[in-house]
This record gives sequence, structure tokens and C-alpha cells, in this order.
Amino acid sequence: MPEKPAEHTDRSAVRSLLRLWPYVRPVRVRLFTAAFVAILASCLSLVIPLILKWMVDGPVADRDPGGVWLGALYLLLLGIAEAALFGFRRWLVARPLAGVEASMRADLYRHLQRLPVAFHDRWPSGQLLSRGTTDLMLLRMFLAFPLTFLVGNAATILVGFLILFAQDWSLGLVLLAPAVPLIILCSVFEAKYSLVARKAQDQVGDLTTVVEESVLGIRIVKGFGRHRSQAKAFRALSQRLRATELGKARLLAGIWALITAIPELAIGAALVLGTIQVADGSLSAGTLVAFLSTALALRWPVESIGFLLAMSQESATATDRYFEVMDAAEEGAPAARKDAPSEPYAPDAPAGMVFEGVEFRYPDAEPGSPPVLARIDLQVRPGETMALVGGTGSGKTTLTALVPRLHEVTGGRITLDGEDIATMERSRLRELVSVAFEEPTLFSATVGENVLMGAEDADEDQVRRALAVAQADFVHRLPQGLDTQVGEQGLSLSGGQRQRLALARAVVGRPRFLVLDDPLSALDVHTETLVEAALRQVLEETTAVVVAHRPSTVMLADRVALLSEGRITAVGTHQELLRSNAEYAWLMSGAEPGGAGPEVTSPDVRSVAGGPGPATAGTPTQQVPVEEGSSR
Repeated sequence: MPEKPAEHTDRSAVRSLLRLWPYVRPVRVRLFTAAFVAILASCLSLVIPLILKWMVDGPVADRDPGGVWLGALYLLLLGIAEAALFGFRRWLVARPLAGVEASMRADLYRHLQRLPVAFHDRWPSGQLLSRGTTDLMLLRMFLAFPLTFLVGNAATILVGFLILFAQDWSLGLVLLAPAVPLIILCSVFEAKYSLVARKAQDQVGDLTTVVEESVLGIRIVKGFGRHRSQAKAFRALSQRLRATELGKARLLAGIWALITAIPELAIGAALVLGTIQVADGSLSAGTLVAFLSTALALRWPVESIGFLLAMSQESATATDRYFEVMDAAEEGAPAARKDAPSEPYAPDAPAGMVFEGVEFRYPDAEPGSPPVLARIDLQVRPGETMALVGGTGSGKTTLTALVPRLHEVTGGRITLDGEDIATMERSRLRELVSVAFEEPTLFSATVGENVLMGAEDADEDQVRRALAVAQADFVHRLPQGLDTQVGEQGLSLSGGQRQRLALARAVVGRPRFLVLDDPLSALDVHTETLVEAALRQVLEETTAVVVAHRPSTVMLADRVALLSEGRITAVGTHQELLRSNAEYAWLMSGAEPGGAGPEVTSPDVRSVAGGPGPATAGTPTQQVPVEEGSSR
């Protein structure tokens, strides 16, 4: 089950909601106008009791039908005016607040693109999706309805009590008596509801994550017959969310019952006291009617307090969740490191791709834990292709991710043609460096659009050349050729086809530096041979680092660097390392650790690894275990 990426922090709802002001400010005139209109419409309802008082003490007491009809006309006109004002308020806020929501969503998406990879590694995608959809929709609804009604209802209650006290101060005190217990109840409700609201919204994010993973991994779910276990996990999360929502409902029902019952008791007491005063002759019947009508007109503003507070708390929680992401630091130049070389770029600085004392540890690593990469010193000469070879977990992929600054080095530096990449603008760096990952990612777009992500200004000839290099001529046999939609994640294509399109995307812009993370792993032997032959021509024009697991991929490189436990332990040509390094020879042999396979000499290994035949006399031998029956 996905973990919640952030814990609830104690912050008042008002302070949280005030963070929305930069987005609301451009539409503040219409929003303030809408609030004023809401106040005016609400206060019009308080004029009705005054008209009733006039009618009871005047035309009704005098048995004047004309006066009664005139009063009815006044009431009708007030009702029409109130309805028109509420409609006008709705028109005022609908369009601008939709714009506020769109602006916040655009900022969130833009910010997510600029956040470091480490952030996305920690956060479940469903949590991010729920912030960009459910939470922002909740904020738009709050700005459109509860916010203006909180202001309007507060003004209505204030004006209403002024009218009540003006009519009879003793009855006004009776109705004001519940104010203190209501304030205490609302304070307790607000504290409890904010916690359960946050819990519910986080659980929505967890549920979204499970749904997304199940849809994207539907082939795995079906292939392993795991639909029942996935449904069970989904049902468990749904039940948790249901229980939380029921908890919210109980809290809201409780506060609403109390907010309704306590004022009703006060109105009943005022009715009894007012009736006694009318009987004594100290209060007119019209005044009592007006007083009770005003009190009843205040019922909705008072009773809605619980509902409006609930929506305000949910909106404050949505605001906190939104800004948890927006407050995350974007990618930027790393802080100065004490162990980083401080020499400025100079024309005679080493050219090519140079790693100088590079160290890296993940941001969430335990203090004192060993770094993933430790003191990496490596130079890839201009126009050279360097293969990175190492066992699983040795740090190959991590090292290649540092070049385009998908992660920031925590020690040392990396230079391209003598310039520290930490000082480069990211846009310029990623124009110089092109990447292709072992797991190819395609987008819900056309084949051409996916390839052009590697170079937006590439022309059709460059795209066709890139497809030819990647042996992706299958594209021309698709229904619409380059304009064929590949579908979400490119799952309408085979693994090899996706990998070839990813390779074409990497080479389409003729980059000065190329980083390839085992780009041929999904290809069959014949296609791999064709791609390698075409890729050699590309590699001659660029400086490249290639993560390699197979001898055939290693043969693309001029030299090989061996990584072991986060360190470069050997650098040389393929043949040199086969002769001199037992670990490298073992990796190229494909034998299992501790295997008891037959011992062979390095000429045999070189032969099956794509190297030349038997060595000349005097060449030292290296005994390497090989799996029995292995084709290597």
C-alpha cells in the first residue's frame, strides 16, 4: 500500500487558505463584488420581517385589504430581487474561478516537471494526481460557494441581531445566549474535522495510486492471475476510505444537530417570553411576528455554519496538500561542495566527458551509510565510446543519470569539454546530452512526436535517419506511419519496438554527448546486429557512455570501465580487461558466482565474446569459470 508522503501539520484554516491569495488576486474585484452581492441578497431577506410587522400592525389590524395586497407586492419584489442577486453572484464567480483552478493546475504541472527525480521516486503518482484533480476542484468550489456564503452569512447574522435588539433587547439576549456554547462547539469540531479531512484526502490519493498501477500493469495482473488479490487490496483501501468518510459524516451530523437544536431552543424560549409580553401589552403583535420572522430568517445562516466550516477545513487541507508539492525545491545548481574542485573553466581544460572525484548518495540515505558511488575518476576522450560494465547494483545506471543531472552529485564534479555541468543551464545541458534508458518510455502521442522529443527542430530527413539507425523501419508499415498513435506507455508496440524508438529519439538530434543505458537489451540477435552496425556510425560522431551487459554491446566501445561496489576498479580495452581482470572476464563469461564450470583460457573467452581468435605465444592466460553447456 502506498505510504502517505507528508504528515498533517497543525496550521489554522485561515493561514492555509490565505496562501491562495496570489491566485485569487487577479480576480479579486469580481470576487469582492460577488461577496458584496451575496451580503446584499442575504440582508434583503431581513427586510421581509419588517414588512410583515408593518402589515400586522397596520393593514391587518386596520382590516385594510389594499394595504395587505401592497405588502404582498413588496414581498414579491423582494423575492425576485433576492433571486436575481444570487444569480448575478453566480455569474460573477463562475468564469474567473475556473481560470484560477486552471492556473493552479498549470503551475502544479509545470512545477512537477522541474522537480528532481528523487522527489518523484518518493511520491506515489496517485497522490500527485489527486492534488491536481480532486483537491483543485474542491478549492474552486470553496471559492465559488462557501467563501462568499461565509462572508454573506456572517454579515446577515450581524445585521439580523442588530434588528432583533432594536425590536426588543430582552428577547435579543435570549437568542444571543447560545452564541458562547456554539463557538466552543465549532472550535472543537474544527480541530477534529481537520484531522479526519486530511486523512480522507490522503486515502483518496492512495486509492488513485492503486487504480493507476492496476491499469498500467494490467498485463502483469492478468498474466499472473492476480486480479483477485488486486481487487482485495482495492477493496481494503475502499473500506478504509469509506470508514473515514463515515467518520466525517458523523462529525458533521453531530455539529449540525447541535447547531440546529440549540438555536431552536432559544427561539422557543423567545416565543414564550414574547407571547407573555404581548399578553401584558408591553409588546405589539407585529413586533413579535417581526422578531420571530427575523429569528427564523437567521436559522439558515446559523445552521449552515457546520457545513461551511466543514468545507472550509477540507479546502484548507486541499491547500496544504497542494503547497506541499509546490514548496518542494526545484532542480537547480547544487550548493557549493567543500570537496569539489574549484578551478574555473579554461580553454586548455581536459576535453570530453570527465568525472573528477564523483561521489553520490541518495537524499534519503541513512546517515553514515556508504555512498552509491565513491571517488569516481574517469575520462571519456572526445569522440570516444566508453562502456560501463559491472554487476547488478554496482552503480552503472546511477552514474549515467548524473550526466544529464537527473540526480545531483554529492561530491566531486562532472565536466563536458572542461565545463562543470553544475554551472550549466539545464536546458543547454540537455541539448548537449542525449539519453536512452533501458526501460523505454513512450507517450500517448504519434510515433513522430515521440521521436522528436529528442530534438524538436529536427526535420523529416533527420527523423528518418534516426529511425534507420535504430532499425525502426517497422514504423513505415504502421497504419499512419509516423502519424500513428502509439497509445499510453506505447503498450501497443512490442518491447523491442519501443526500445528502438527510444534509441531513435536519443540520436535524432546528433548530440555531442550520448548516454545509453543498455539500449539493446530487448532486441533479438539479428536486429541487435543491424542496430549495432548502424550505431557505430553515430558513435563515431559523438562522445558516448554505454552501459553494457553483453559482450556484443561492449564491442561497440573503444574502452571499458569496470564498476564494482560503486568504484571504478579497472579501465582498458575489452581484450586488455579479459586478460588482466578476473571479475571482468567472469562478467563476460556469464557464469554464476561460485559456479563449478570448466576452466577456460582467455583466448576462448575472447573468441566467444566477439574478440579475435587465439592469442599469440606468450600471452598470459586467465582461468575463467563458464557454465556447463553455455554457448559462450
